[in-house]
Amino acid sequence: MKIAVVGTGAMGSVYAALLADAGNEVWAIDSWADHIAVIKANGLRLEGASGDRTVRIQATTDPRDVGECELVIVATKAFDIEAAAESIRPLVGETTVVLPIQNGLGSPDRMAAILGDERVVIGVVGGFGASMVGPGHAHHNGMELVRLGERNSPATDRIRAVAEVWEAAGFRVSVYDDVNQLVWEKLLCNATFSGTCSLLGWRIGEVMADAEAWSVAAGCAREVYDVAIAKGIRLDFDDPVAYAYAFGGKIPDARPSMLLDLMAGRRCEIDVINGAIDPAARSVGLVAPINATITALVKAKAAGV
Repeated sequence: MKIAVVGTGAMGSVYAALLADAGNEVWAIDSWADHIAVIKANGLRLEGASGDRTVRIQATTDPRDVGECELVIVATKAFDIEAAAESIRPLVGETTVVLPIQNGLGSPDRMAAILGDERVVIGVVGGFGASMVGPGHAHHNGMELVRLGERNSPATDRIRAVAEVWEAAGFRVSVYDDVNQLVWEKLLCNATFSGTCSLLGWRIGEVMADAEAWSVAAGCAREVYDVAIAKGIRLDFDDPVAYAYAFGGKIPDARPSMLLDLMAGRRCEIDVINGAIDPAARSVGLVAPINATITALVKAKAAGV
């Protein structure tokens, strides 16, 4: 399959390296010129839970170099989704599947508004704990689960075909008929750890090991769960704290991407993760004060970095 990965930061590099290593024609597209230059010269190195490999793939800073693709994976930050959607128009043909994979709420709908409802599906990925070592070199601590689904219908043959490509590359994949379940199960884990780790500067396991920090993180999880249930979203568990703890236990040494962004002085995704919970709560007659407080404090910290 001809695949473009748009946004080859930490997670995008995991996707690109493993999909290419499985024999697909993969293009890495990123605005980070040094990263693309190293990939062109030396290949893309990925180490960690999947092993240690260097994969030769095509790489460019300009999507116009690539041509139409069968699958376009958009792994940019959520706040870049509109710009990414516009930039990938040259990659998108009549049968192209566009798969945005972002943290938080709203990215697939925002991309579909630009590229069309019929082209955009939904992906949610968790439990990888990925980071960049340097240009052309990514690391990941885990390899948990890729969740895939259609935006407006139960699973189709095309989403199952996309799932098969990911599975052949070594990913563990689940295809969902209920996309709300897909999104909210991942959102709960993100909200549990992203804000708390970012405020403290701690890894996931450090938050889990500290009673006071874990009480805050667990409160974030409970609020997300309460909102999801009030919205009528079916989840595969009835104990959100245990679910989040089990998730974190698989990648205790990982730093959430929000913390990595703050450490690097980059804009972070607080608004679509913890920041999305209280507005969603209010829409169903609830409030989410722990997530709202975490959001305000992360914003204050970001402003002072």
